[in-house]
Amino acid sequence: MDTIIFDVDDTLYDQALSFHKTFRKMFDIEMTEEELDKLYRTSRKYSEILFDQSEAGEISESEWQTGRITKACEDFDIPIDAEKALTFHEVYVAEQQNITLFEEVEELLDTLHQQGKQLAILTNGEEKHQSKKIKQLGLSRWIPVENIFISGSLGYAKPKREIFEIIEEKLDLDKTKTVYIGDSFEKDIIGAKQVGWKAIWMNHRKRSIPTNTNIKPDKEVYNAKELLLSA
Repeated sequence: MDTIIFDVDDTLYDQALSFHKTFRKMFDIEMTEEELDKLYRTSRKYSEILFDQSEAGEISESEWQTGRITKACEDFDIPIDAEKALTFHEVYVAEQQNITLFEEVEELLDTLHQQGKQLAILTNGEEKHQSKKIKQLGLSRWIPVENIFISGSLGYAKPKREIFEIIEEKLDLDKTKTVYIGDSFEKDIIGAKQVGWKAIWMNHRKRSIPTNTNIKPDKEVYNAKELLLSA
């Protein structure tokens, strides 16, 4: 592959850690790490649904940001009101200022950079918020700013084919020699495959492939170490 493009959230770093820390700060409830991870995965499920509604103008950005934890808590019978949901979001954003790359991802980026590969980022989200995370992760060490694409500044979001086509044009890439790496099957794998890119599913949450699609990833890995070994 000549061009390797990465998702950010829960692909290059463990997004669940920020969620776990935020929850333990905000809620005086005894939950195991496994139970918290189930709550996190539920929140992510609602986040993707509500993000799409926000992109479509059906709800506000704030309703997406607070709704994901509200709906997840409702599923687990955890009391939460609008004020607490907003505070949760604010604390969660603050916790994400401490994120770090998976150790193997740093090695992977070093290896690919040394090999002269064209590297890029494609992430969904609001530009300012995602830019802060990209800066915190130090991704500019390997990826030039012109190769960083955030849906909030492009007018389209994954999995819409338009955002992938914008990147094809900007990077003048050969889609047959391009691979996209991401954790979301619906947003990342389906999005990349529909435009003819290769796709690696970073499935460290061990999710199942949706039953309503025939699309399959070119490769499925369960941790960052496997990504490094496949470089």
